Amino acid sequence: MVAVKKIRKRDGRVVEFDSEKIAEAIWKAAKTVGEKDRSLATEFATQIVEELESQLDKKETPSVEQVQDLVEKTLIENGRASIAKAYILYRQKRATIRRTKALLGVTDELKLPLNAILVLERRYLKKDKKGRVIESTSQMFKRIAHSVAEVEQQYGKTDSEVAQCEDDFYQMMTGREFIPNSPTLMNAGTMFRQLSACFVLPIEDSIEGIFSTLKASAMIHKTGGGTGFSFSRLRPRGDPVRTTGGIASGAISFAKVYDTATEVMKQGGRRRGANMGILRVDHPEIMDFIVAKEKEGVLRNFNISVAVTDQFMNAVKSDSDFSLLNPRTHTVTETIKARAIWNLMIMMAWKNGEPGIIFLDTINRHNPTPQLGCIEATNPCGEQPLLPNESCNLGSIDVSKFVTNDGGVDWNRLRATVRLAVRFLDNVVDANVYTLADIETMTKGNRKIGLGVMGFADMLIKMGIRYDSDQGIKAGEDLMSFVTSEARKMSVELGEEKGNFPNFENSIWQEQFQTMRNATVTTIAPTGTISIIAGCSQGIEPLFAIVYIREVAESLGRSLIEVNPLFENIALKEGFYNEELIKKISKRISIQDVEEVPDHFRSLFVVSHDINADSHVRMQAAFQKNTDNAVSKTINFPNRATPDDIDRAYWLAHNLGCKGVTVYRHGSREKQVLRPIESNGTLADYSLECPTCI
Repeated sequence: MVAVKKIRKRDGRVVEFDSEKIAEAIWKAAKTVGEKDRSLATEFATQIVEELESQLDKKETPSVEQVQDLVEKTLIENGRASIAKAYILYRQKRATIRRTKALLGVTDELKLPLNAILVLERRYLKKDKKGRVIESTSQMFKRIAHSVAEVEQQYGKTDSEVAQCEDDFYQMMTGREFIPNSPTLMNAGTMFRQLSACFVLPIEDSIEGIFSTLKASAMIHKTGGGTGFSFSRLRPRGDPVRTTGGIASGAISFAKVYDTATEVMKQGGRRRGANMGILRVDHPEIMDFIVAKEKEGVLRNFNISVAVTDQFMNAVKSDSDFSLLNPRTHTVTETIKARAIWNLMIMMAWKNGEPGIIFLDTINRHNPTPQLGCIEATNPCGEQPLLPNESCNLGSIDVSKFVTNDGGVDWNRLRATVRLAVRFLDNVVDANVYTLADIETMTKGNRKIGLGVMGFADMLIKMGIRYDSDQGIKAGEDLMSFVTSEARKMSVELGEEKGNFPNFENSIWQEQFQTMRNATVTTIAPTGTISIIAGCSQGIEPLFAIVYIREVAESLGRSLIEVNPLFENIALKEGFYNEELIKKISKRISIQDVEEVPDHFRSLFVVSHDINADSHVRMQAAFQKNTDNAVSKTINFPNRATPDDIDRAYWLAHNLGCKGVTVYRHGSREKQVLRPIESNGTLADYSLECPTCI
């Protein structure tokens, strides 16, 4: 026999032969079907090498394909058809991914999933002037890690300490344990260097103020950020304009101007701008605002929410009259029944999911710097309440990667990742190049960061916990309690190391801590695209479906087909996987009536539409209890839901301390973010969350 020393890779390169790689590939396949003894993989690898050596002459160098064919043959001949099947499926997937990556011109040393590559190629990898990718996946993460770690030099760190920090950041991101928000991925280490995702800009009641803010928002959209506005300061339609002798066109008219401007602005050429438009419930135009998006396509670049106050909620509860106030004169313009406003809000939310609600007084009761002013608006998806001219950068940890083999949580490893992620996000505040001096002053004054979690639904599945069970809700509360506690401890240590945030003395924290680096540390974001990169479920949402199609933004121009990998692995392991089953599941949202799936796994793999609204709200409240900022979460309803169901969810959210509510009734919109495939091959009209939360 001839000893195998070299192997020819697919690109023609000849490299050292390593039999351990054969054993590792077999072991990966074996694990998916429930094998627990790795020595089995080593035994097969030895057998395969011996067979390979017996087939070769002295001059022949085997190819990767030859080895893989021999792996399949050996497994089948030894009665290991289930392992062979898992190996073949993996091999087929890798072949598809390689072909697609080649077509896209992407070099992927990290062997990321295909959907991750599609997103990275379109939005995040650097390109030349002709639009050709000039950055590999590992180079992208090195670019980001280097740019963010450089900040440590400002605080007296040695070159070796900075290099270690850079490596730690790189390992955390390439391990896909933590991914920062999109602007950081796109812009760190580039000419833009605007790294924050969330902005709130003030709109003053003057032409100069309105269009000055519009210009600022265009600059933010250009570099990938999202903007939130309160139009509540603008005088109502028909109010006199003293300087011209004319009459005002009103708050809603200027929201439409902002929408049109956003329509023609691409965020760094990679995605449409996203906005949140908010109007106080006591503004004279509130009834028109509530129905502003009744026709689909109007204000298409805005999510809209009504800012409700405790006074209003009490008036609804007591069925009292409620006064609308002119924001210019502060005089009452009209008095109407609070329930008339409330009922219209409910009807529109029932009809198409908007407007949402933010509980303004609840938000401001948790304002960490009340002496600087009131919070009046949020970022586009509602999870980041901010002061006027304030920005915040976000990032999320894939908590599913911290579940141990026995279904527990590796709390020590999670703690280390939380601490490193807080340092990363705090550095982003300094690495940032701000679009306006006012934004830089406010942002650096408070140094707010928003560390969140994603992969929560996957985490529960790995732990064997049903999402909407009491145990599932408690798991969410305990998880976020841990993350926020550890993040806050790290912020205290960074305050000792680098100094407090400048407004610390005027914050709620100065009575509780001697040091604090960041006014806020945690936020639950929707994580639409970064969860694709991480390869996990979105934010704290339940699974949408087992097999579905994701529309990854109009500007991306692609639809991504996704099969839940946890379901696929379990189906292989338990022996009920087959292509016909996947085809059957792909034509429906829920698997609760799919008899081929055992009862236990049907219960575990509940999807959004299997879960009642109360459980959705309670999960949001469980996370909100231990989150500094706010929580992005959709309260899903079946198509048969009534306006009374919406009403009950709103009150439950308010009573449980949520800072806002977004609802969606199945089938109430034509354009959806996530869709299953119907039996005739067309696409059904389901949605998980607002179209701009991606």
